Amino acid sequence: KCTRSGKARLATTLLNVAECLIVTFCNFTNNFIKEILPMKWTQTLIPTLKESPSEAEIDSHKLMIRAGLIRRITAGAYAYLPLGTLVLNKVINIVREEMNRAGAIEVFLPALQPLHLLEESGRLAVFGEDLITFKDRHGKISALGPTHEEIITDIVRNEVNSYRQLPMTFYQIQTKFRDETRPRFGVMRSKEFIMKDAYSFDADYEGLNKSYQLMYDAYCRLFTRCGLKYIIVEADSGAMGGDVSHEFMVPSPVGEDVLILCPKCGYSANRERAEAAPVPAENQATLLPMKEVATPGKHTILEVGGFLKVSPSLMVKTMIYVANGQPIAVLLRGDHEVNETKLGKLLGQKDVTLADHKAIEQVTGAPVGFAGPMGLKIKIIADQAVSVLRNFVAGANKADMHTLNVNPERDFKIDQVANLRFVAQGDRCTNCNHELEISQGIEIGHVFKLGTKYSDALKAVYLDANGKSTSMIMGCYGIGVNRIIASLIEKSHDENGIIWPLSITPYHVAVIPINMNDAAIVQAANQIYADIMGVSGIDVLMDDRDHRPGVKFKDADLIGVPIKIIIGKKFVETKEVEIKLRKSGESFLARLEDVKAKVKSLVETLS
Repeated sequence: KCTRSGKARLATTLLNVAECLIVTFCNFTNNFIKEILPMKWTQTLIPTLKESPSEAEIDSHKLMIRAGLIRRITAGAYAYLPLGTLVLNKVINIVREEMNRAGAIEVFLPALQPLHLLEESGRLAVFGEDLITFKDRHGKISALGPTHEEIITDIVRNEVNSYRQLPMTFYQIQTKFRDETRPRFGVMRSKEFIMKDAYSFDADYEGLNKSYQLMYDAYCRLFTRCGLKYIIVEADSGAMGGDVSHEFMVPSPVGEDVLILCPKCGYSANRERAEAAPVPAENQATLLPMKEVATPGKHTILEVGGFLKVSPSLMVKTMIYVANGQPIAVLLRGDHEVNETKLGKLLGQKDVTLADHKAIEQVTGAPVGFAGPMGLKIKIIADQAVSVLRNFVAGANKADMHTLNVNPERDFKIDQVANLRFVAQGDRCTNCNHELEISQGIEIGHVFKLGTKYSDALKAVYLDANGKSTSMIMGCYGIGVNRIIASLIEKSHDENGIIWPLSITPYHVAVIPINMNDAAIVQAANQIYADIMGVSGIDVLMDDRDHRPGVKFKDADLIGVPIKIIIGKKFVETKEVEIKLRKSGESFLARLEDVKAKVKSLVETLS
């Protein structure tokens, strides 16, 4: 029998023993894997290229092909070669570790999806032609999964029925499929891509907030571990649904997303979500009399503005939309663009479309390009910037005619004023009134508070403590695994090739004997290779090719190995080898017996 303190000491001892066993097993496994995996250049496939392929448009695409990470199989689909697979697996391991740390449970869901689940959620039409479908031998039509909200919700609704089983968060790392109209930029925008998607199920919104924060924090950790410098922006949920979401973005000129940032207070949002401070009113302007002028053949803002010598900011475009079968007029300044996401939310309609030419002529009495707000018999919604504009130019609702000095209230009535536009250059922050900056970014992750969008549609309910049936509260969290790699390369490369962080580099160290015909050099290289192979957590590649030194050096820089160990003429003369860092170009000399310790020290410093 043990006392309470004795039991505590015994438990501590057992935990220590267990920890030692785990560490020993991991070290053994790591060394065993090193023994069976080819880590010599001649034993693996690293098909480097001197020139960039014509198909590649951006640096990451060029370098992933040149460094032998990927090869294009067909439009929008790439094979990962050995180097690419090593990087991919390191990224996946980091993602998996952080998901597990956040308490998420890993699953693996099928790529094949029955269409009836997408019909239940109402997203079959939303995906439209992006959905890749096929008919099997029995005539059943299935889809290749673009995402898995419906699948996981279907599983949970059948397996979870009590509040006692909640909360739960599931995640998977799986291939997704979308029929992109124009696949481009290599793995950045492809038809087949790898995602980590996670889904939380909670009993209430307080629980959702906790689950959301756990995933948010996990994303911050894992992107940092992958060596990415990212920003977090407020985002629109789009087809995913829900009312709160954030995007994790890597600022980059090749990014397809537009970011709105305030350098003073830190406000950030994507283009669809961003808001700007209201445009101040021009209260001092004298209202001038309206005057119609001929503008023959001038349809666009630029054409009319150039003809009349008027700035687009002093012009208003009248756009006719159709919502719920009814036409409405939307007024925007000539230098602004309508944000249809905001318009749809304002109208409470998912499907808001521009009217066709025939409908525009019926409403305005004029051809496209000459519509104005005066005399319209339909609802008029004006963007806030239009509501404060004075003496502007608008269409006259007559062919080849425009009207000068148009003013709200005096010349036409606005039924509703709202923020309907994208933020533009010169707009100011809603928080601090500092001028906003507009830049581009690559989306690498997105987190959503879905609420009950899918649980209501698919009837995923649980019984609460009072026995009442209640919809589960859901969150959704996605990461583009391929995009992590491409985004890192976009931000971390030079004219010589990729510059990997230690966390996801395919190899930490490259051992480069410059003359494979020199027995002393080869022997020293083999000794260094063997010594570093025995170090846990350091992956080493031996370039044992019988090539010129210049070829070996260029290839090592191209594939981005952080540390090069060069055994050459210096070793023959002084028994010293050169250790060179890829990122900084800094180099050191070390005697053979000191190389292992020096490399370990450098890895610790660079980590």
